Amino acid sequence: MSQAVPDAFAEALRELGLAGAEALHGLPLTGGVSSDIWRIDTAAGPICAKRALPKLRVAADWQAPITRNRYEARWMQVAATAVPGAAPRVRGQHPRLGVLVMDYLPRHALWKQLLRDGDAQIETAAAVGRALARIHAYAAARPALAADFDSQAIFFDIRLEPYLLATAERHPDLAPQLQALVRDTQAQSLTLVHGDVSPKNILVDGHGPVFLDAECAVWGDPAFDLAFCLKHLLLKCLWTPTATTDFLGCFDALADAYLAVVDWEPADALQQRAARLLPGLLLARVDGKSPVEYLTQDAHRQCVRGVARALLQRPVQRLADVKQAWRQGLAR
Repeated sequence: MSQAVPDAFAEALRELGLAGAEALHGLPLTGGVSSDIWRIDTAAGPICAKRALPKLRVAADWQAPITRNRYEARWMQVAATAVPGAAPRVRGQHPRLGVLVMDYLPRHALWKQLLRDGDAQIETAAAVGRALARIHAYAAARPALAADFDSQAIFFDIRLEPYLLATAERHPDLAPQLQALVRDTQAQSLTLVHGDVSPKNILVDGHGPVFLDAECAVWGDPAFDLAFCLKHLLLKCLWTPTATTDFLGCFDALADAYLAVVDWEPADALQQRAARLLPGLLLARVDGKSPVEYLTQDAHRQCVRGVARALLQRPVQRLADVKQAWRQGLAR
């Protein structure tokens, strides 16, 4: 049922020229921990608006500045130029209120839900990898864009610290490896990074993926985006075990499609960084500040810990080796 829109959203839409004096109504949208998100009905049709939260909705104390959706708006604009249709059209961004307004896309399916139902299409995974690499390649060829994404402090606050460093506190014997991953990631300034390439942030409709929720956007290491997305395809094997073979096929398809596009650096170098990051990110999803909600069984969490810890202690160079270790871990 339609509800009155919160004052901050209404004020932002009016000041951006996207609504008049009329009362605004809409529906809150679910699924995010970092923002309030609404579908708002305007005279010109429905739009989607999100307002960044200063404290994220997780059990741990996890805070980040609301200015982050300024970078999200910029990422969407760059991505849509690099790969038309790869991001929603930005209608406006209100810096003071931290409100981002974009097109509402009601007829797209959420990739996370498809995967949850066991619908793991190789073609979809390959399209995600290809589009992501094309965005990275486009930005890497335009280094002047780096000045618009001086958001390294935000990226640290909502990615590196809550994922890798918080996990190091739970696994002090692995702290040197996890801290090294942070340093290595921070040392790379190669292209525009999304920072949260997850199936929950990817819409599909048969015409190519649409990437959402770029609040972590930063000029940095593209290997982070690749590893971040691939770790979800591994974790889905524990959520929907009957589709494990398809998930691992999607892992290969996404990685291969991505690496085939890489032209800003040697693809092997990027793959090596992604293969080293992936186990740290896997472990973070059970022992960091943002554990995945669907790993509710201790046996599943122990499976993740066993594989991730072994790979952190004995790093591999190839993503296929990470997948093989994961496959063996599932079989134990």
